Amino acid sequence: MRQRRFQRLVGVAIAAVVVLAAGLLWLVILLGEPGQRETSARHIVVGVWDVFYDAEAPELRIILLAVASALLLAAGVALLERRISNSSRRSANVNVTPLAPRGIMESTRGVYAGPVTITVLVPAHNEEASLPSTLQSLLDQSHPPERIIVVADNCTDSTVELAKAAGVDVFESVGNTKKKAGALNQALRQVLPGQAANDVVMVMDADTRLDDGFLESAVRRFTGDRALMAVGGLFYGEPGHGLIGQFQRNEYARYAREMERRRGRVFVLTGTASIFRPAALREVAGQRGKSIPGQPGDVYDTAALTEDNELTIALKSLGALMISPWDCTVVTELMPSWRTLWNQRLRWQRGALENLGAYGVTKQTVRYWAQQLGIGYGVIALSCYLLLIALTLLSINSWVWFPFWVGLGLLFMVERVVTVWRGGWHARLLAISLLPELLFDMFLNLVYVKGIIDISLGKQADWKHIVHSAPEPGSGVRK
Repeated sequence: MRQRRFQRLVGVAIAAVVVLAAGLLWLVILLGEPGQRETSARHIVVGVWDVFYDAEAPELRIILLAVASALLLAAGVALLERRISNSSRRSANVNVTPLAPRGIMESTRGVYAGPVTITVLVPAHNEEASLPSTLQSLLDQSHPPERIIVVADNCTDSTVELAKAAGVDVFESVGNTKKKAGALNQALRQVLPGQAANDVVMVMDADTRLDDGFLESAVRRFTGDRALMAVGGLFYGEPGHGLIGQFQRNEYARYAREMERRRGRVFVLTGTASIFRPAALREVAGQRGKSIPGQPGDVYDTAALTEDNELTIALKSLGALMISPWDCTVVTELMPSWRTLWNQRLRWQRGALENLGAYGVTKQTVRYWAQQLGIGYGVIALSCYLLLIALTLLSINSWVWFPFWVGLGLLFMVERVVTVWRGGWHARLLAISLLPELLFDMFLNLVYVKGIIDISLGKQADWKHIVHSAPEPGSGVRK
């Protein structure tokens, strides 16, 4: 009950801090002395367009304040994250951080645990449409897994029959009411006891297809680093689904690029495809109900809406080293409609907030708190920006160009295009048009606000299963 009360306060706390920060910035601007306004000039461009422009820009003091605040905040979060990461890596306190690299390296010095083998768990609930291509992408790997187990959870279609026909093992959940996390917990209770130190376990969604080389790269990394506890994939969106599909592909491309720039330092071990050492999963199960939330003996917290995000925080809290390398990529299904996208993102957002409420403010969750505050501040900034444009269009007869703001807009446009460059010309064209992506960002902002409101009011969250369709022709793995 106490934890649930704290979870409800998460939304209120984040909203209050964000509004306070925005209010303080607005107050600083209002208290500034008004600068000298220059007279607008009028020009006829190419003998046709009647254009006004105004050279007025914010005061230098305001510009420097905004730039300095942004740089200090970004640098502060980055330095704090680096310090926490280094502290965790060097920790020798096995009672607090039993998975910290220093302790793992000391305990395994001089021990050869054998070659790395891979057991893949594919949780599936009525996935007959997408499962065959998922299994085929595993079998086609340059380093195929030693064992594949389809974890069939309350299936009423031909998922089980398709898995058996593909020649893989099938584990059927019994009496499971805890959805994906509950089914995986049942399977892991049978699988983990027989796993040696280098017999890693992969969890992969049934709507995902691995790029060739994923498993080979992961095995190489586990072989070369005894302290590495988990390897997560970088996900890209499948082709198709029109404009809403391209929005999602652009979003995923930017996330993958950010992970590359962070040299694989993990935000979230994606549920689409991640690999774990057995020791890490056993430690999580042993610490549930003690140092981390959850039921003792469970690897996945069945109370979490986003089990992959929660497991990431759990492993970080125990000191685990994990990466999402650039060459471990997967193609995942996209949401085909605005309703299904809304449901998916609301679950992600609500789950992230609930996870923060469950873990509280710790060294390992500081980065996630900062991320939520940043999203909240972005909601206010983008909403005010779009509102100001709308009011301007409604209140003036002639458009006035401000070179300063045009320059910032062009810089922003360049950033949007560069960050999706690898996605091809469709991605670049959507990025350079700018306004559609801003409206898509506003859609995501509405999801964020809805999540904040729901958790603050204690509204019961819902986990909606999405029925997948068969992959479109030509939507195979990325090369």
